Amino acid sequence: METGQTLLILTNLPDQASAHALASALVSERLAACVNVLAPCRSVYRWQGAIENAEECPLLIKTTAARYAALEAAIRAAHPYELPEIIAVPVAHGLPEYLMWVAAETSPTPDGNP
Repeated sequence: METGQTLLILTNLPDQASAHALASALVSERLAACVNVLAPCRSVYRWQGAIENAEECPLLIKTTAARYAALEAAIRAAHPYELPEIIAVPVAHGLPEYLMWVAAETSPTPDGNP
């Protein structure tokens, strides 16, 4: 995967407060250009042999492949779950200007230069 590739990262947090805190931190640290905090949803999953049923707040995180490792580390460090869901989906197509904006906003420097 090329480092300039735009990625959509999916994760879930247990409540709105932790979801908003993580979203703000990721954007502040330029690890994400944008994070959508979605409405709470119900997740049903098997964990350690038992069926779990929990309310969670999904996040849609827009970043680049170049920032993925740092973003994953930041999510793992701040996430309250023992095993957080972190799924990266490559963006195959998108509005070119939007994809350029994602790249610029996730650049380590505000001017878009590495």
